[in-house]
Amino acid sequence: MIALRARNVWVIWASLAVALLLSVLSMPKFMEIGRPLWLALFLTYWVLALPHRVGMATAWFIGLLADVLNGTLLGQNALILTLITFLVMTLHQRLRMFPMWQQSMVLLVVFGLAQLVQLWLNALTGSRPPTLAFILPALVSALLWPWICVILRGIHQRLSVN
Repeated sequence: MIALRARNVWVIWASLAVALLLSVLSMPKFMEIGRPLWLALFLTYWVLALPHRVGMATAWFIGLLADVLNGTLLGQNALILTLITFLVMTLHQRLRMFPMWQQSMVLLVVFGLAQLVQLWLNALTGSRPPTLAFILPALVSALLWPWICVILRGIHQRLSVN
């Protein structure tokens, strides 16, 4: 087997850094409840595109960085992103075959499960009362998936990331 030399891996880390910045970017109060899951979207793309480069360890590390940036319980975002990455890696072959709208529907379920776990963790720590609005970020993220996928695929192909 011929091993491919890693090229332009910095693009993956740069895009995840952009996702981290987008996740802490201030938004108007009325839009805050529907904040997209930027880290989950970007990680999902890279896990689908390069599963041999981006995996659960990357998700855990980025999640810990998000915990530090957001000031949440250490490991909370890491657990959520690792769960999302695990589910996407499990569904990897199926997701790649699906058209974009079906990918969005599957990711709505995956992100919804992650939001449910996050709601449970928030309820355990007493930091946020449970409401039905927890599903809104998953819905917004599923709607944004086609655009994120197209943008990152263009960057991936243009810079020949492998």
